[in-house]
Amino acid sequence: MSVELYQETAVPAAGDGAPTVVLSGSLGSDRTMWTPQVPALLGAGYRVVRYDHRGHGLSPVPDGPYDMADLGADAVALLDALGCRQVHWVGLSLGGMVGMWLAQHAPDRVASLALCCTSAALDPQPWSERARLVREHGTRAVSEAVVGRWLTPGCATAHPETVERLRRMVEATPDEGYASCCAAIGGMDIAGGLQAVSVPTLVIAGEQDVATPPEHGRWIAESVPGARMEVLDPAAHLANVERPEEMNRLLLDHLKELR
Repeated sequence: MSVELYQETAVPAAGDGAPTVVLSGSLGSDRTMWTPQVPALLGAGYRVVRYDHRGHGLSPVPDGPYDMADLGADAVALLDALGCRQVHWVGLSLGGMVGMWLAQHAPDRVASLALCCTSAALDPQPWSERARLVREHGTRAVSEAVVGRWLTPGCATAHPETVERLRRMVEATPDEGYASCCAAIGGMDIAGGLQAVSVPTLVIAGEQDVATPPEHGRWIAESVPGARMEVLDPAAHLANVERPEEMNRLLLDHLKELR
């Protein structure tokens, strides 16, 4: 059963009739990870929706474990509640996985995909182990390692305030929500359906992303008909935070081609 996700919508000067971009974030994040993208998208005339996954931020925390169908159903319910027939989906990491699920299971709701620092297939064992660790010791037990993968060392050294903000974000994520979304990632089954994805797709990877290395993005781009691949260097897992101007340019160029 879907849950009512917490979301924030920003409307451009053009009003509610503007095309909608949905921003879907990483495991352990909340909607504020997309703060660097909102002004650029608004300025280009898009209605911008960013939300918290179930078990994250201000969204409800149902008992787990969850699967990708749960997260996808939540997204469909969100679009229904907002009156969005079709949206441009921008997803990073877990958000990209949800986007790929939607493009396969609710293709009429997706006008385009931007899949950032994500994967369609990951070894389930580490995700099971991480879920167990978080259930036993909380998100504090993984926050330092997680943020260490989110930014390159150079960025982390230059911006300690960003490191601290992201660490607090991870630690504020409910333990059950984080662990249950680990189960969704470990159990996802979306790789086999990528060739059926028919919407314009941009894949963006970070050259120094050790969580979902560029070869994962290349595999997605080679599997989705007509997909285009871009690599940001330097950039780790949260490339939208580390390289906001470059990420915004890639997203706006991608969206501009569809208008």
